Amino acid sequence: MATIPHIEDSTLTTYISPQGEFETFTDDNHFFEKLKEWGLSTAKKKFWYKEKEHQRLVSIKGFQVYGETDDYNTIIIEFEDGNLSCIHPAFLKEMQAASFGKNLLTNHTSPATQVKQPTDQAKAENEKKSTVSTSKTEKKTTKEKASKLELPTEKVHFTAKVKQFGLTWNHFNEDNDEVVVFEEVVIQQEQPLEIGFAWCAHSKTLKKQELLPGETLEFDGKIVKKKLPKGKDIEDEEMIVQEPVQYKLNNPSKIKKV
Repeated sequence: MATIPHIEDSTLTTYISPQGEFETFTDDNHFFEKLKEWGLSTAKKKFWYKEKEHQRLVSIKGFQVYGETDDYNTIIIEFEDGNLSCIHPAFLKEMQAASFGKNLLTNHTSPATQVKQPTDQAKAENEKKSTVSTSKTEKKTTKEKASKLELPTEKVHFTAKVKQFGLTWNHFNEDNDEVVVFEEVVIQQEQPLEIGFAWCAHSKTLKKQELLPGETLEFDGKIVKKKLPKGKDIEDEEMIVQEPVQYKLNNPSKIKKV
């Protein structure tokens, strides 16, 4: 079977341009954390984009979040000719397999047609969720309170107390990832903004701090509305997170124990 040619500046590629602004990576650590979250190799910065008749090298420029709680991402890729396009993380991961191109030779569906714009996905998901009634008034009240918070988009200064270490399911690499759950999270600004609970990946940066439950920290970072997914098949009960955590902290830096 013939090898799929590597073509640049190809007129065969169907582009799905990102709508509106998209998030970029604050530094290499942020980039590699997102690659791990998406199940992509952290050993390289360029990836294969494959269609039926050709394949092309792309780099990842950023991502967009969507969904009621910003639980989902769409990756923004850049081709070597400068064109941008959107793709689902799981689909880009599938493209890295050697067998992917061979399967496409017998499949006439273009990969681009299998990727919806983030706005379309968010709309479809919200319409589906709107048909589901909330069984518990307490959960509904919590969501309404959370939706009223106006989160800053830039890096800000936080204080927070370590509540526990836990595990969360990463459906891209089909394994549990270790996280840190914080309580009493406050954005320290002219008018302090109380967040409550938030979670963060237990990165190398945090592990160097040798954190313990009950310790209070101050640090810089970014915050997004992203619900903590529950872990799966956890044997250690102490690693199970019971609290509903609706916010995620990204790229903590300048960490100090108070």
